[in-house]
Amino acid sequence: MQSFKAYLPDETATAALGAALARALQPGLVIYLHGDLGAGKTALTRALIQAAGHTGTVKSPTYTLSEPYRVTVDGEPVNVIHYDLYRMSSPEEFLDAGFREDFDGKNVCIVEWPEKGEPVLPPPDVRVLLEVRGHGREVELKALSQPGLLCLNRLAYSPS
Repeated sequence: MQSFKAYLPDETATAALGAALARALQPGLVIYLHGDLGAGKTALTRALIQAAGHTGTVKSPTYTLSEPYRVTVDGEPVNVIHYDLYRMSSPEEFLDAGFREDFDGKNVCIVEWPEKGEPVLPPPDVRVLLEVRGHGREVELKALSQPGLLCLNRLAYSPS
């Protein structure tokens, strides 16, 4: 599957998609999240991280820029690192913080506001676009690499 589209009527459906994504992850995956403020990027990521086995609080990295979580992906321990680049004033901040080293082919890296880090960010495997539609969200996931295609092919989403 090259792309996937769905309507998420509420946060329960968003959590179900996050859980489906967690089951489809593989180590080294890079996911970009696009959407306006309040589109559900953090809610989707929180659901994914919790479904992958993190039992503590999943904080928004708005002020810290990144938050790492140790989870299990395909039976092996992996770091899922959640980035929020909204407050970055230049792509150089990403490099100065040493974040590029996290994209090592082992960590799963999920990036909100990736446009703030271009052109220094590694390319994504999956691009997620969230748009507010009424009380819900339209979501589109697009595979941009072979690992991204594998992820979407493994995606088993059911909204209920």
